[in-house]
Amino acid sequence: MSNATVAPEKTEGKVLTEKDLNKCGRRWCMSVNGFNYETQLAPSVVFAEADALKKIYGDDDEAYRKSLANAGKYFNATPPVAGFLLGAGLAIEEEGKTDALDAVQDLKVGLMGSISGIGDALLWVMIPTIFGSMAAYMGQEGNPLGAIIFALVMLVCSLGLKVKSWSWGYKFGSAIITTLADKVAALSEAMSVLGLTVVGALIPSVIKISTPLAIAIGDASFGLQEQLFDKILTGFLPVMATVLVYQLLKKKVSTNVLIIGIIVVSWVCAAFGILG
Repeated sequence: MSNATVAPEKTEGKVLTEKDLNKCGRRWCMSVNGFNYETQLAPSVVFAEADALKKIYGDDDEAYRKSLANAGKYFNATPPVAGFLLGAGLAIEEEGKTDALDAVQDLKVGLMGSISGIGDALLWVMIPTIFGSMAAYMGQEGNPLGAIIFALVMLVCSLGLKVKSWSWGYKFGSAIITTLADKVAALSEAMSVLGLTVVGALIPSVIKISTPLAIAIGDASFGLQEQLFDKILTGFLPVMATVLVYQLLKKKVSTNVLIIGIIVVSWVCAAFGILG
């Protein structure tokens, strides 16, 4: 578990509004490529939070400068879900002002790994796997809407979370982050299982491999494809081809080499009647 310091629950009136937090989200979208090797995404955090922090501190310029310096400390999390953590930090800082700066930084450093694990499982495993598989199948059927739908889903999910996660994190404070951190291992595993299930089911329907080879037994002929691979070992050839390509990828074989290799092997096998 994280060692993040969590500030007490808020007791006073809120300064920041939904409009302010959405503005943070929009500025985060515009600046998330602001990256350096020393503080990672910290420049983007400063740009996104600058106006919100100014509203929190008002005319206290010295406190505002301290807050900006704190926001400029090391931060790196999956951008679409980072707003959950940054919004929670704003809620804590709004309550404790400069006395809460250490708590805000402890929260970010302690939990940015956990929130990234959740974001990666959702955005880079579950959603692309499900909708990418649908898009690939639709494309194979000659329907270009698959690619369009996939692009729109990814865009909406990414931009929507980048903007709205700030207000959600601010509303629930650090509680939502610590709760999610406890569940990140189970969530990541569940997303991985779902992704593997979808990909596994997609293999025989997208990868088309067949063989015209037959074994002559006396006067009878035993067609490997019709009698074996279609009835007993359904999907065997596509699965074996997928396993082979996967193993080659693990051995760092270039994808370009694999694509060219697949084309060449397909030509040769088709010419000698090994593959249909």
